[in-house]
Amino acid sequence: MTSSVYLIGVDIGTMGTKAAVFDESGRLLGDAFEESRLVYPRPGWVEQDMEEIYMSCLNTIRVAVQKAGIRPAGIAGIAIDGQMAGIGGMAEDGMASIRYDSWLDTRCEPYISLMADRAGDRVLAISGSPPTYDHGPKMLWWMHEQPEAFKRTAKFVVPSAYAACRMAGLKAQDAFIDYTQIHFSGFADVENLTWSIELCNAFDLPVEKLPRIVAPWEVIGTLTAEAARATGLLAGTPIAAGAGDQAASSLGAGIVQPGQVFDVAGTASVFSVCTDRRVTDMKYRTFLSARSVLRDLWVPIAYINGGGLCLKWFRDELATGVTTAASASGKSAYALLDEMADRVPPGSEGLIFLPHFGGRVTPNDPNVRGLWLGLSWGHGLGHMYRAILEGIAYEYRYYADILGEILPDLQLKEARVIGGGAKSGTWNQIKADILGVPYVQLDRQEVSVWGSAMIAGYAVGVYKDLAGIAASSNRLVERVLPQSRYRKIYDQCSEIYNGIFAALGPSFEALGKVRGNTPGAAEVA
Repeated sequence: MTSSVYLIGVDIGTMGTKAAVFDESGRLLGDAFEESRLVYPRPGWVEQDMEEIYMSCLNTIRVAVQKAGIRPAGIAGIAIDGQMAGIGGMAEDGMASIRYDSWLDTRCEPYISLMADRAGDRVLAISGSPPTYDHGPKMLWWMHEQPEAFKRTAKFVVPSAYAACRMAGLKAQDAFIDYTQIHFSGFADVENLTWSIELCNAFDLPVEKLPRIVAPWEVIGTLTAEAARATGLLAGTPIAAGAGDQAASSLGAGIVQPGQVFDVAGTASVFSVCTDRRVTDMKYRTFLSARSVLRDLWVPIAYINGGGLCLKWFRDELATGVTTAASASGKSAYALLDEMADRVPPGSEGLIFLPHFGGRVTPNDPNVRGLWLGLSWGHGLGHMYRAILEGIAYEYRYYADILGEILPDLQLKEARVIGGGAKSGTWNQIKADILGVPYVQLDRQEVSVWGSAMIAGYAVGVYKDLAGIAASSNRLVERVLPQSRYRKIYDQCSEIYNGIFAALGPSFEALGKVRGNTPGAAEVA
């Protein structure tokens, strides 16, 4: 029997916005997707129009509800998740004051160095994240490089909060950020859920520019009449604060027990592990102390900025013949590339790939770039592609080894994988072999919107046990076990991979100088 209570989750991703309607059992009834428009004003700059992001939420909700074929009166609540490391701005009237400064945007590099040099250890210890391509350096860039835009910005906000505020008709004074995203701020006390006056004073950032910090399930307002007309819903529908996309996805994937690994094989390659305590990585400065949606759990995160884009770049730039063959065969180009990679031995016959086309983020080294090391005439496209898959897994292995040192009693149980890369059995097997843990696919891939829908349901009382519904609403459909016979070769390759960064550090730094820095930023340092 179909439920009469429905929930809407919206995910503001990098490549597009998705909305979905679920019944209270978690069954997907209707969804919709709208592609994003990314703007590249200069090399290294990546922006989005904040109002376009908001409109994409309205548009996708409207279509998803139409597809679901349900009565709007049955919608109990809405929650939105979104990109976490980028930042936008809101004027006093609640409208956008600046374009969204994407997490892919690298213009803030000099301010990463500024924060690291002036108070890097304190930023990490208090906020949970070392300075990287996130809110802190970005806000400082706007403050020093665009003072007029900074002046008209009443509050800096993440995309999900901006969209929720616009739907509820809120002004800047009511702007918010939920606690799953504050580790990216550079100015939050992540343990105590407050803004750090010490850090704000260290960089002269006015604390009044920062929004209030809330729980993901706080009802921040209700749908305005205007937004209701645009979505086909009823005015007054409750809107929960929502969460960061990784936090919502983690919840949606049922990551609620310490030791569960969560792999997001999407535009970014994200590796996180559920723990019951905060991880403060002062030694390696790699893991970000991210909070789970569930207040008593943490999901420390490390990630490759645009790791998944390496596969797309390879397909589009070097494997055009494979794409043509895929069209003729009815298969995807990635499926054919997987077949080619399967014919290559583990270790890619001495070929190692670095997936950091946009700089290494965790640990932060903006000068690092991508490369294949060890190319010979005996290597072909299959070797190069397998090396990409293995390179991302070697980075994950580096992350796992660090976490094992920080929390030696933490046992990794399994890895749950989502995103476009989750479809690749080849890649799942490679990751399982390199990490030494089983890799699991779920029966649902829409985990971000389902996570947001659960948050909405908890906010309005549909669910009483958020962890329980998250754990029970996922079915495991495929489990890939690690193959111990490849452990030795992958141990050797992982060690080589880790050594490349120190060996080529001076060369990466020299190339960074060739590329040049953002004009005007040097004066600040």
